[in-house]
Amino acid sequence: MFRMIKIVFNATIIVLAFIGFNAIGGQKYVEALKDGIGTFIAQHNAESIKKIGDFSKMNEEFIIDNTMSIAGYKAVIAEHKASGQKMVILDSGKKPILTKEDIRGQNLDTTLKDISKKINYKGVKVQDITITSKGTMEMYGQNVPYAKFDAHVTRLPFSDLSGVVASVKTSDGNEKLALSLSEKKKYSQLITNEFYKGVGESGTSAK
Repeated sequence: MFRMIKIVFNATIIVLAFIGFNAIGGQKYVEALKDGIGTFIAQHNAESIKKIGDFSKMNEEFIIDNTMSIAGYKAVIAEHKASGQKMVILDSGKKPILTKEDIRGQNLDTTLKDISKKINYKGVKVQDITITSKGTMEMYGQNVPYAKFDAHVTRLPFSDLSGVVASVKTSDGNEKLALSLSEKKKYSQLITNEFYKGVGESGTSAK
């Protein structure tokens, strides 16, 4: 379990790299996609996106940034266009990284703090992770628990971030891990809720 949760935060750090990319000019990439320069990439990613979920009801305030493999798991990365807040959905198959029970549990805070001390991705470190609250949100047609956290990061344009982590099992038996992250002073739970309530099951999730 320790190794699996470490993978989660490796994934988080990769998302942080995307946030940093956006802060130093990555918005040009988003504009390029909107202008059609990224059409080929968008078409190539379409099938991968469908394997994660149905995004056809996604609010137009959001854009799918990319699809990628994180530590062997398929993932979709999305962005709220106005704020730059990032959302990730990672399909861990039938071997869950974190479950609903883990999110609800009393030891999540301690576990994440221990793991954060061991992570270093391209010089980016996540430190001082603190669970600040817990709640529920809608995704894949279910009401699922989430844990909100604050953390300190190094070697990015900003030093403090906020985010949530959630987990849901879809009808195919696969576990989906959800993350939403932003600079601490810009993080919005309303943005998180709006994005994830628009994510449904596609019926073609990866096995």
